[in-house]
Amino acid sequence: MTSLPAPRPVRELGPIDRARFHTEIRPAGQPVVFRGLAADWPAVRASREGDAAAVAYLRRFAHDQPVNAIVGDPAIQGRFFYNEDMSGLNFLRGTSPLGPFLDRLLREHERPTGYAMAVQSIPAPELLPGFVEENALDWIEGVPPRLWLGNAIKVATHYDQMENVGIVVTGRRRFTLFPPEQVGNLYMGPIELTPAGTPISLVDPAAPDLARFPRYAEAAVHAQVAELAPGDALYIPFHWWHAVESLEAVNLFANYWWNPARKDVLGAQDALLHALFSIRALPADQRAAWRAMFDHLVFQTNGPPVEHLPPPARGVLGDPTPDQVQMARKMLRIALDARRPG
Repeated sequence: MTSLPAPRPVRELGPIDRARFHTEIRPAGQPVVFRGLAADWPAVRASREGDAAAVAYLRRFAHDQPVNAIVGDPAIQGRFFYNEDMSGLNFLRGTSPLGPFLDRLLREHERPTGYAMAVQSIPAPELLPGFVEENALDWIEGVPPRLWLGNAIKVATHYDQMENVGIVVTGRRRFTLFPPEQVGNLYMGPIELTPAGTPISLVDPAAPDLARFPRYAEAAVHAQVAELAPGDALYIPFHWWHAVESLEAVNLFANYWWNPARKDVLGAQDALLHALFSIRALPADQRAAWRAMFDHLVFQTNGPPVEHLPPPARGVLGDPTPDQVQMARKMLRIALDARRPG
């Protein structure tokens, strides 16, 4: 078996304020652990008294409305992933009132059956009304946290199309992170069928199969790892790949997702999908020509591409205006309709 280097630890700091986060941490574009950032949250204090106390605290905010949940058979060993032939997923989706779900968590703690259970990515005001008023981070204005509740589960390596600050409230969590440029070494799965919305890596970082996924050895060189206890927080920059392991029988995680990019322009994921069905299908020489064009105009690897033009003449090559964005949408609809078969 080929040995891989151990991931290097994510940089750690103690609690910091909002100003330092936005002026120093985010511009650096690297993950950072903030030890004890939410140590004073009442939910974190309850978790220090044990799982029963943590669940009792959550019950104060529980309601009778069903919430989305997922459950996996003991055979998956807590790893939410694909089934054997990748025709579907290895877990089931359903709904449950939160109270019975919390009861089941404690029963699984006391008498484990091996079933993996999770309530994932539900805005805190919907899942636990009143939770945010007692447990809040003021770094990201206007963004309520999303809550992730479950037992000892494993989430496959994936990326988010958001910036991310996450806080462990109950239990412990281990994160293994990879920078965006390692995408070619992570063996990305399908785009259409994903466990949670964005593509995942097919490699299990806890047991990588280098015979099947040899390029993962290079990704492992760039991996970083962080293990968080209640009250600790982690900043995950945009598009950083990360695998998540919940290490305790009862786990609660709160994360803040946001994207500082302009909201009035077209979606980058949509552009990627369009390119997959257009540029990828071209002959090699044409793909090379379009790569040069994209590098020059989109990624601006040669610097600003239109400084030689007076601003009124830059058109869509300049900063897009709302009218130009609407025009682009219209042009794309016309072009797509014109290429429709039949």
